[in-house]
Amino acid sequence: MYKGKVFMVFILGAAITMTGFIGCSSKKKVVEAPKQEAAKPAPKKPEPPQVVPKAPEKKEETVPANLQFQTIYFDFDQAMIRSDQRAALTKNAQLLSQYPTVKVRLEGHCDERGTEEYNMALGQRRADAVGRFMADYGIASSRITSISYGEMRPADSGHTEAAWSKNRRCEIVITAK
Repeated sequence: MYKGKVFMVFILGAAITMTGFIGCSSKKKVVEAPKQEAAKPAPKKPEPPQVVPKAPEKKEETVPANLQFQTIYFDFDQAMIRSDQRAALTKNAQLLSQYPTVKVRLEGHCDERGTEEYNMALGQRRADAVGRFMADYGIASSRITSISYGEMRPADSGHTEAAWSKNRRCEIVITAK
């Protein structure tokens, strides 16, 4: 009987196992979800162009066509800036500061008295005195050239003190705008 119980347990176990296999062998239909197409990215909205802020530009004023500088006058046989000429020279320097693209030539002149060589040297000293004033005011030396005409280009061809006083001068001539 003992062998019979063991046998029964064996049979019963085998039957249960078989039922499990039989139950598993039946094919169940698995319903799959419909295949989705590869997900297309949503159309992107066009991004607004990035605005890169510009550094503030230094506003340069347009150089007027009629820009002129005042003539600077000197005493007889002198290359020092006269006190009554400082205001005119300061105004000239301010104009050069206002228009940084302007380049000038300083033209030194003398009256007819004295030798030609002496007057050429004196005219150059006058132009150089004006140039030093401009440099002290902050005008770059690269914007300034100088020349002496001595007594060769008189503003007044008379032979009086009134005429000579007009000839002792430094003219500021624009060479580039």
